[in-house]
Amino acid sequence: MFYYLGTYLHRFPGMGLFNYISFRTAMAFLASLVVALIFGRRIIDVLQKKQVGEVIRNLGLAGQIEKQGTPTMGGLIILAAVLVPTLLFANLSNVYVILLIVSTLWLGTIGFLDDYIKVFKKDKKGLAGKFKMMGQIGLGLIVGTTLYFNNNVVIRQNIPKAELKEYKIEHPDETVSIFLNDKTKYYMAEHRSMETTIPFVKSHSFDYAEILSFLGDGYRKWSFLIYIPIVIFIITAVSNGANLTDGLDGLATGVSAIILFTLAVFAWLSGNIIFSNYLNIMYIPNLSEVVIFTGALMGACVGFLWFNAYPAQVFMGDTGSLTLGGLIAVLAIIVRKELLIPVLCGVFLVENLSVIIQVSYFKYTKKKYGEGRRVFKMSPLHHHYQKMQYHESKIVARFWIVTVFLAMLTIITLKIR
Repeated sequence: MFYYLGTYLHRFPGMGLFNYISFRTAMAFLASLVVALIFGRRIIDVLQKKQVGEVIRNLGLAGQIEKQGTPTMGGLIILAAVLVPTLLFANLSNVYVILLIVSTLWLGTIGFLDDYIKVFKKDKKGLAGKFKMMGQIGLGLIVGTTLYFNNNVVIRQNIPKAELKEYKIEHPDETVSIFLNDKTKYYMAEHRSMETTIPFVKSHSFDYAEILSFLGDGYRKWSFLIYIPIVIFIITAVSNGANLTDGLDGLATGVSAIILFTLAVFAWLSGNIIFSNYLNIMYIPNLSEVVIFTGALMGACVGFLWFNAYPAQVFMGDTGSLTLGGLIAVLAIIVRKELLIPVLCGVFLVENLSVIIQVSYFKYTKKKYGEGRRVFKMSPLHHHYQKMQYHESKIVARFWIVTVFLAMLTIITLKIR
């Protein structure tokens, strides 16, 4: 709303500020924080009155029983805190912003249904796994097809004049607009492409279409067969990873906020023609609006952390954890940094792997020896450290520190080639 108001009233003193991404991002962050703090308390009170409390199984973990009855479904705070500022400060005609709003509502609905069944229907299994998976696959299809087929999803590349003819030959099906940059004597081609960022290599980019190059001429038109399944896999894996990480007070919230800050940096750099050219990274037109959404989501995490820090007054439930993980995946795909997820989202990855390793090894040893054995004292990994008598707050703080390290390592990959 304020974006359009600022555009309409740009001649009035102060209204021009709304044309700056940095200003609108800061305002979105602050507004998100305010919404979370003001309405968060009210939402918690309503949840307590409705007796929407967490049912805790006694797993022998320190401080676990004390969490019994703590309100859950607090992810509603995150949903409100990200959607309101986005509607106020973002350009709602931007394809990336629309996609992120749809993703938020989609994932929030799946998580809410899961929590509703657990709390009100008293079914601890929640939403059946097949339906949850269908929802994640459905979102992956929406995101993948939109990013692949929408004409507004493009990248812009610098092309030396000597390579211009070869470029046109390699992209015969693309409608390419050529711009002469007088300063660098480079041509700039804006076109649809499934290129993404790959770390530690000279060109710093990888085109999914190249996987099908063995098909010969015209292989690029089939690249959606590779791209869309990859998008589905990434969204499913990261959303489930965040869900598994949400097991200690403030853990998933703090880790997500750090990851989101990193993605905001990438979106800002890739959406700015000057910085992207200086760093020799992919320039993505219209991407800057994503920074505003990311700022709002980061503010929602920080605001929620006010209530979720140890000892937690509310849990986010699947309403929050599935949404956070899924949105991080969608943001990484939009910014074309999804191949950096194993590094940036390393905490989510090891939490996922710890469960896979634990279950697989238990089944294997039970079949071979007649008795199941375990690699970890308990999975996911944060419970393993609880079993080792580490205090919950220490585990959370150290996971945050590891995420900060991984975030810095991810940013450094911009220059390591």
